[in-house]
Amino acid sequence: MKPQYFVAILFATSLYWMYLLYAPFLLSITIAALLAVSTSNIQDLFHKLFKSRILAALVSSFLLAVLFFAPLGYFLATLTIKLNSLDPQVFLGIETYIKEFMANPPEYLKFIKPYIMDLLKDINVNYLTSNAISLTGTVGAFSAGFLKNAFLIIIFYFFAQYNGAYIIEFLKRVVQMSVDETTLLAKELSAVMSVVFYSIIVTAMFEGVLFGIAVSFMGYNGLLFGIMYGFASLIPVVGGTLMWLPFMLYEFSIGDSSSAIFIALYSIIMISIIADTFIKPLIIKEINNRLLKEDDTRINELVIFFAIIAGLATFGFWGMILGPAITAFFLTILKLFEARTK
Repeated sequence: MKPQYFVAILFATSLYWMYLLYAPFLLSITIAALLAVSTSNIQDLFHKLFKSRILAALVSSFLLAVLFFAPLGYFLATLTIKLNSLDPQVFLGIETYIKEFMANPPEYLKFIKPYIMDLLKDINVNYLTSNAISLTGTVGAFSAGFLKNAFLIIIFYFFAQYNGAYIIEFLKRVVQMSVDETTLLAKELSAVMSVVFYSIIVTAMFEGVLFGIAVSFMGYNGLLFGIMYGFASLIPVVGGTLMWLPFMLYEFSIGDSSSAIFIALYSIIMISIIADTFIKPLIIKEINNRLLKEDDTRINELVIFFAIIAGLATFGFWGMILGPAITAFFLTILKLFEARTK
């Protein structure tokens, strides 16, 4: 047997056992690596500021935990507590209001009355209550699992930031590609992931703040529901509706029609139309222009936008990171093929 074949067999065998060993952590490692790529410019800034690679990695990891994972952890923990203390009478009040409203709807809604009345016959408060109880357990289990994954991602993120430069240089030596091609691949992926990461953070915070301010004036926990709206806004099309519609129904059910109409109109006009439809693409474009100075590294903001949507639809929550990364990697490979054919 030729030595190169023997080495190839050893490599394939070791790769298989490495996969078995680290399979439970592959998603966390991938997300941590992509986040490290996304924030490599921040790591470089801290490295120049502190003159210490380990201190720079610690500070960037702390910032990631505070800005990204702490709000989501607070939201999941608070939501679990709220669901555990939820009064079943809330469902009864909402159901009673909806049935009374549809029994005597306004003139402009009378045309949908026959359809809604058939639908309301199937509503069972006891079923909703039992589902709410089971939902509490599901949310609690998800919260525990998410916090565990978040902790692992922070740990892997720290090591990726601390050893990132060495890993990249090692891969450049191992991969059978020219220095220019490996540099282009790393540059393109880093550029797109930076735009995606900062766009997600800025737009989620922006829309969350808008919603949190509105509900705080209504007497609710603006911080909690602002965080909830920020993450819900990542869900395509129906994300914002999942937040303001329950608020509207609950306000109607307790007889506060003015607050119900306000939160619906405010969410639709101010957040969904103005912020999400007009301002969000501008934010992505501005971040794209500021981070990517060279035209050949820029990717159209609509491509990034649809990559986030596709990622969320395919992979769930972490798809907002995986979708753009896969898209950027594919487009970069096409550029490499184009360069080689030239």
